[in-house]
Amino acid sequence: MQYSIQINQNLEVFDIDKVAKQAAGSVLMRVGKSVVLAAVAREDKQVEEDFLPLTVQYIEKAYAAGRIPGGYIKRETKPGDNETLTARIIDRSLRPLFPKGYAYPTQIVVMVLSADDEVDLQVMSLNAASVALYLSGIPIKAPVCGVRIARINNNFVLNPSNSKLKESTLDLYVAGVKDELLMIEMRALPSESEGGAMVETSFAEALSGTSIYEQAMNELSEDEVIEALNLAQKAILNGSNAYEEAFSKHRKNEELELRAEIENIELFEFIKQNFTQEIKFAINQMAKSERASELEKITKELMKLENIIDKYSQEDVFNALSKVKKELVRTQILKERKRADGRALNEVRAIEIETNILPNAHGSCLFTRGQTQALVVATLGGENDAQMVDLLNEKNPISERFMVNYNFPGFSVGEASPIKAPGRRELGHGNLAKRALYPSVDENYPYVVRLVSEILESNGSSSMATVCGGALALRAAGVPSIKLVAGVAMGLVLEGDNYAVLTDIMGLEDHDGDMDFKVAGSKDGITALQMDIKLGGIDEKILKNALYQAREARLHILDLMEEANAQIVVNEDVLPKLELFSVEPSKIVDIIGQAGKTIKEIIEKFGVSIDLDREKGEVKIAGNQSEQIKAAKDYIISITSKGKKFSKDLAHFKVGEEFFEAEVKKVAPFGAFIALKDGADGLLHSSKIKEKLSENDKVNVKISEIKNGKISVDLLS
Repeated sequence: MQYSIQINQNLEVFDIDKVAKQAAGSVLMRVGKSVVLAAVAREDKQVEEDFLPLTVQYIEKAYAAGRIPGGYIKRETKPGDNETLTARIIDRSLRPLFPKGYAYPTQIVVMVLSADDEVDLQVMSLNAASVALYLSGIPIKAPVCGVRIARINNNFVLNPSNSKLKESTLDLYVAGVKDELLMIEMRALPSESEGGAMVETSFAEALSGTSIYEQAMNELSEDEVIEALNLAQKAILNGSNAYEEAFSKHRKNEELELRAEIENIELFEFIKQNFTQEIKFAINQMAKSERASELEKITKELMKLENIIDKYSQEDVFNALSKVKKELVRTQILKERKRADGRALNEVRAIEIETNILPNAHGSCLFTRGQTQALVVATLGGENDAQMVDLLNEKNPISERFMVNYNFPGFSVGEASPIKAPGRRELGHGNLAKRALYPSVDENYPYVVRLVSEILESNGSSSMATVCGGALALRAAGVPSIKLVAGVAMGLVLEGDNYAVLTDIMGLEDHDGDMDFKVAGSKDGITALQMDIKLGGIDEKILKNALYQAREARLHILDLMEEANAQIVVNEDVLPKLELFSVEPSKIVDIIGQAGKTIKEIIEKFGVSIDLDREKGEVKIAGNQSEQIKAAKDYIISITSKGKKFSKDLAHFKVGEEFFEAEVKKVAPFGAFIALKDGADGLLHSSKIKEKLSENDKVNVKISEIKNGKISVDLLS
């Protein structure tokens, strides 16, 4: 059965009961030339553990874009970062829909079977997964709808095409159900001001930000964020209602048993009546690791009681104890306005900042906030160090010149777990930090930049510590970021009409609270947002309160970061050196030479790396020593500016011709350039130099060879 729905700027075509019929729910969705299959499978037996056993997989098939997978193995293997991040977005959007007590292992699989370059696959895939879940019979109240908001020419645009999104200064992805927002992902997109072609720019000028290109950060104010979210909310309500109207009559009706929120009510009440003071002590008086040990100690004490050990397992006792602990944490916040560590609701934990503690790294920052600590390290590289990424809706690989990698070793939370490849959480946190910091780095900055965040201790919002540490690590590496960027994680405890918004949440408040809302930006506005709701949504009043409370915290943190920034001593000795200049585009072929011979020789002789832009005539030389870079630049200029002149005037020169008192114009590691006549130079190779030469020295030479527009000379004996 096929349904066509014109909704939120898109014509969406759904086929149900056509494919994957043995799945609990499935749908084939088409928008433009994109086709997505979403299928939901559910096991009949509940898990014993107290968690929602949901798995989401998003898979992009290479054939969807008419490609064969690259690499040695010509088939899809492990998911790429983009696939993992998209799966995470779908998971975060759909997870809040599941009712409390749902414990059936459930898998949602989304496959991209055909990809249209102009269609937003993330929005499409979420909506397909939402409809499949709604059809499956799993008791969710209504379908989720996802939308994307752009800002083009200062106007908010709903669900732009991929090409239009590239013109936008905002990328806001929102998911919700009916009039409730469940998930938000936002980033500001940088834009270049009007300007001509890039002029010759030295490394010092590039560092000082005096290049002709000037990048705007395009932060959003809190009110602008609310305005954009209101537009998204209306579109979500429209979409959620449309899906419900179209598919409600096709839902499977299944009676699923749901666990009680508190399974052992007698045990819960016994612990609450007899151990409240001990649990309160653990909550309020102890650090994170000590709290866990104290709760475990209370569990063991309970297991010694006759009326407990005969009726309940240790797991039952610990689960009931955790429920009591959660209730006490929430009650204390709502009624006493008191947090476990004694802070005010809007108070940020103590912050310590050290920069460039790693003497041989390009830039580093140790950022500590309470019991969360991130060591963020910046490394600068050349064009060859950029990360190449294949995207299904892009014809050519994308070159990522700004990277953020986030690592979360077990010891950061006191666990003896092996170091593994980054998972969804690590990729998600790194991507959030990248989104927050990316607008602050000028796109025309000549280096490729990689930030690595090593989380050394974690008790709440290590991703925001990565943002703060990353901003200062960039400055410590001499990167002229436009503005400093800081981040803070906000929490929420909500019971009926009573609520409390928490600033800089720690792990306990994240675990037992109702919202994880991360806000990052500069003093002038927001560059990135990420919100996940554990309840059924959030209203505008609470969201606005959280945004403005986050702004106060962000400004406080930025003041401390500015103080640390003023004390940075850049590791100049270990930073790579770079020279950026322009030549006539037609001369690039002279630098490359036949089959790349000339450029290879330059790279080998001077020990540098060279990147060329044929269209703009830009030459970028990078290396570890300024002298080598300068010599390579002079050599390239001699090739491009005098090559034709040499060819034209070669008739005036003859092999064996002698020149007396000829001036040394330039000394390079591979030799010296000697002034001859008519503005032409000859190269005296280093192997023929017996004594050290300096610029302006006088020497007697004779021409030994004239070849390919170049003159070689020997010293006269």
